[in-house]
Amino acid sequence: MSMNRQQREAIFILYPNIAVLRDDIAYDADNNEIVYDLSSVEAKVVQIETERTAQEQAQATSKASALAKLAALGLTQDEVKALVG
Repeated sequence: MSMNRQQREAIFILYPNIAVLRDDIAYDADNNEIVYDLSSVEAKVVQIETERTAQEQAQATSKASALAKLAALGLTQDEVKALVG
C-alpha cells in the first residue's frame, strides 16, 4: 500500500515515536519496526481534514466580517480593496 500525505501526517501525529516511514512500514529511531493501527490513522485523517475545513471557514467568515465593518465605516469597495488587496 502506498500512503498519501494525509495518512503520513496522521501517523506521525498519532505515533510520535515513529522516526521514519518507508513505504507503509514505520520505524523508530533505532530502526525497529513499529506496528500502527490503520483504522486509527484513517480516523485521524478525517479529523485533520475536518479541523482544516473549519479553520478555513472561520478565516473566510472573519474576513467577510472585517470587510463589512470597513464598508459600514463608509469606505468604498475600491478603498477596501486598496487596503486588503
